[in-house]
Amino acid sequence: MKKTLPVIIAVLIIAGSSVAWKLSKKEAPAPVVTSFEECVKAGNAVMESYPRRCRHGDKTFVEDIGNTIEKADLIRLESPRPNEIVRSPLVLLGQARGNWFFEASFPVFLVNWDGLIIAQGIATAKSEWMTTEFVPFEATLKFTADKNAYSPRGSLILRKDNPSGLPEHDDALEIPVIISE
Repeated sequence: MKKTLPVIIAVLIIAGSSVAWKLSKKEAPAPVVTSFEECVKAGNAVMESYPRRCRHGDKTFVEDIGNTIEKADLIRLESPRPNEIVRSPLVLLGQARGNWFFEASFPVFLVNWDGLIIAQGIATAKSEWMTTEFVPFEATLKFTADKNAYSPRGSLILRKDNPSGLPEHDDALEIPVIISE
């Protein structure tokens, strides 16, 4: 009994110290993830799908690619791609159905995170546009990035030309971009 009591006391001291150490140790709080970008920054794996997906715990976040999938049968932007960093002068390359054009052109806009237009221009057809097939186009936008902007995020908007002005003929491709100097 005399030999057992010191062993029991030693085990209790070690166990108590280990519990006290564990309770006093402050663990870093788990990161709060509310978006695809935050999920990636938290170190989670990105699924190679289109659009890409990132899983954090029991939630899956999908990368914002604008409405590229919904508009793929009408207009396709080859460059820049969604969420790409864009700088001035920005050259847009893609293909659109002939009915997206009027007189071989359609308007394009670059807007900042707040929706304010920071550049606008005209995309022009690079071949015969009076067709229902895809026609290659090109546009160049020159802009100045605001160094003090709340966010570098913005959007490219490629609007179907609508000379009638009737709302039922309006359409647009919108993709997110990151605006840089």
